[in-house]
Amino acid sequence: MRDHRPGEHAPYPEIWTGRATNRFQWLLALIGAACMALGIALAVDSAWTTGVAPLVMAVVGCIAAGLLVLFGTLAFVHVALRVDEDHLEVRCGHIGVPRRRIPLSHVVGADFAPHVTPRHWGGWGYRWRPEKGTAVVVRRGEGVVLRLWDGHTFTVTVDDAEAAVRVIRERLSPRRPGAHH
Repeated sequence: MRDHRPGEHAPYPEIWTGRATNRFQWLLALIGAACMALGIALAVDSAWTTGVAPLVMAVVGCIAAGLLVLFGTLAFVHVALRVDEDHLEVRCGHIGVPRRRIPLSHVVGADFAPHVTPRHWGGWGYRWRPEKGTAVVVRRGEGVVLRLWDGHTFTVTVDDAEAAVRVIRERLSPRRPGAHH
């Protein structure tokens, strides 16, 4: 993308897409898979002579913990942001769940956040904090902060967040009479 002089309008695509990825989440997913494998190995290799209840609890516990960690982390390996003429859509992970679709008619403004961190939101993932709003945080770094008509905010980490903010603001300007760039 080339730089444009002040006052010169950049050509915005009909649909803008961006994404952010966290490769560390793959390590957590491997830990979840290892927990599941341990549970399966306990079930298969055990002689079942030491007592059924403790062994069943260990097997079920390992498999359940493994599934929670595996699917909980795979859902937030990456986030995809899509902005079209009328909506902004956020999809997480490879299957796109959780997903949030926000009509641009519900957005008051968009701001660039240079330093979004999991620590400020209480960890990775889909987060809600009463004093801050809602966020999808998959890695530390730049993000977009949407100000919604209901007074809430929605933050999402995404690469090239400045471009996303420009596209969103451009799409909002015709909807807001008297808006200034």
